[in-house]
Amino acid sequence: MSDHVILLHGLWMRGFALAMLHRRLAEAGFQVDRFDYLSVAATQQRILDKLQARMLALGADGEPVHLVGHSLGGLLALRACVGAELPSGRVVCLGSPLKGSAAARNFSAWGRGGEVLLGHNRELLEQGFERWTGAREVGVIAGCTPLGLGAVLGHLDGQHDGTVAVEETRLAGLTAHCVVEANHTGLLFSADVARRAGLFLRDGHFPVE
Repeated sequence: MSDHVILLHGLWMRGFALAMLHRRLAEAGFQVDRFDYLSVAATQQRILDKLQARMLALGADGEPVHLVGHSLGGLLALRACVGAELPSGRVVCLGSPLKGSAAARNFSAWGRGGEVLLGHNRELLEQGFERWTGAREVGVIAGCTPLGLGAVLGHLDGQHDGTVAVEETRLAGLTAHCVVEANHTGLLFSADVARRAGLFLRDGHFPVE
């Protein structure tokens, strides 16, 4: 049997956006499962409960269950693994603002309308984590092609993928971090990103270029 991988999409997306990444990881030999959730309407606890239940079900065969989350999906993946008895596995975050998102804070500054657009995960998106202290090895792939909605709505410092600054993806306690030529959405369609993610899930490191 091969390792399981659960893919998590980001804010304002649904599971179909993960189709290309799904195909590439399946071709790399993983058993891939897409976790579809309502990123705005569903409460965070409901999302986490369903995700943890899916992990336990897939891990019943004793195989590792890895998580690959894009943007908000990476934040939720880490939150799900905090203090929970779950199958073994690694986590890869794609363009996830693990230290909090300036773009999300800019949305909230619009008032009630902006807060509604961010939904129940607003606080997680705005604040992120102070550091990663969980048992799972975590790798982050950040993009540096500055094309996206976040750059239009407000200033992003340093390198960014158009929505999330590279610095926002760096978190104390990570196992590995790398930067690729892709914008925020493009991380889902990049063959290089899929290759790097697969290597980290198997071996716990990104390729040495």
